[in-house]
Amino acid sequence: MIRLSVIVLQAFLLLSTTWAAGKPHIIVFGKWVSVSWYRQESGPARDLKVRPLFIDGRQREFTLGLPHDITDRWFTVQRAVRMNDTLPGESPLRWGWEPGGWLLVDRMAGRISSLPLAEFDAAFSQAAWYRDYAAYCGLSEDGRKMYAVVLQWGRRKPLLRESLGEAGAGPELCPAPTWQRGPVRVTFAPAGRSKTTYAVHGRSIDMVSDAEDSAADAAENR
Repeated sequence: MIRLSVIVLQAFLLLSTTWAAGKPHIIVFGKWVSVSWYRQESGPARDLKVRPLFIDGRQREFTLGLPHDITDRWFTVQRAVRMNDTLPGESPLRWGWEPGGWLLVDRMAGRISSLPLAEFDAAFSQAAWYRDYAAYCGLSEDGRKMYAVVLQWGRRKPLLRESLGEAGAGPELCPAPTWQRGPVRVTFAPAGRSKTTYAVHGRSIDMVSDAEDSAADAAENR
């Protein structure tokens, strides 16, 4: 009798675990809201559009821009942070907005985690995603040097980290890189500097010469 009870209990637990694992999660974005981002106290404000991210009816994060589907299970989106800008002893509370890092959302588990991108600066870098690759202009720790960075999801070290020279003020200096496929290429075009194109071969990246770039463009436009 005791053995039968144990078997029934084990079967119940197994069914409960299976049901919980297969329970679908509802993941939706809310309405866009315009907010101001004050990059510097004396500088002009920059308009940002943010919207909340809900999982199973609960607001979990605020986000910027459109999400990118890495797979049919995983997607990534940039976080927006509402920061307390109140000085000690100041009243009432003062809140400000600023861009944050990237989030990784698991649709199946209904889980959100941070997605670290090497040398990504939320106030400067603009990431462009393609498949499981992220390309952006990164900054050195002192903010003086700028790098072309290509990172593959799941790998800790960047596939590419190439110097682009001195960094300037503002994300306008280095817009989001552009991707092409057939073959897969990514192009960095910092303001006032020559563009640089790289060919992506799985987990390796090679710089593309001007002649190769022109020939590939011609073949693609046929």
